[in-house]
Amino acid sequence: MFLGLAPRVTFQNSEPVIKTEALSAFVWGQDSPSGAVSSTTKDPLTGNAIHKLSYGEIEVSSQIGFENVPTGEVGTFLIFRTTIVNHTHARVSVRYGGISVDGHAADPLSFVLPTEKLTRKEHKGKPGTVELGKLHCFANRFLASDDVLSMDRSSQAQGVASQGALTLSSVVRDPRNYSPLRCSVDGCYPTGTMRYYLHVDAHDYVFTWLGRSAVYCGN
Repeated sequence: MFLGLAPRVTFQNSEPVIKTEALSAFVWGQDSPSGAVSSTTKDPLTGNAIHKLSYGEIEVSSQIGFENVPTGEVGTFLIFRTTIVNHTHARVSVRYGGISVDGHAADPLSFVLPTEKLTRKEHKGKPGTVELGKLHCFANRFLASDDVLSMDRSSQAQGVASQGALTLSSVVRDPRNYSPLRCSVDGCYPTGTMRYYLHVDAHDYVFTWLGRSAVYCGN
């Protein structure tokens, strides 16, 4: 973790590199007495792991899920769900940072709401767009549909009111050009390492997940 510095995360062909610039980056699992504190809890409803980074009066928690793309297509959707809890006496801003899978950058998909549908022609012409109504992770409430980050909105800042909370979700298509799933008698899970981060006020909160920790939230 880099204290007193602000990172710019650069995705390369191997591991994403955090280049420091001006403020602070907090990386889950890398604590220091003067910085953010990492912890892991379990979702009381599902028992799934939740990673948390707490700094001062701000807490950011992370979950990761996945599901297969629709029948007839190849690939996997990766779902990142993040909740920001603001215990300060001021509003804090939140902005999308970045996502990588085994060092490959993955942009959030654009989406259409469950009340909307894409025609077959529109679907072919918009490969980077997903219908939320067809995502099982959305139907199972793993995906927070009220605030879904998309490529169209990735540069827009959101706010969390004093003593308030905000849950954001991102959907990406696994960018790797090989089968990302490993299966056993215990089920299937993505391989590799997923990293993503959000800007929360003057700090970046960086989370790292191993693919085997991803929760299958498909049907």
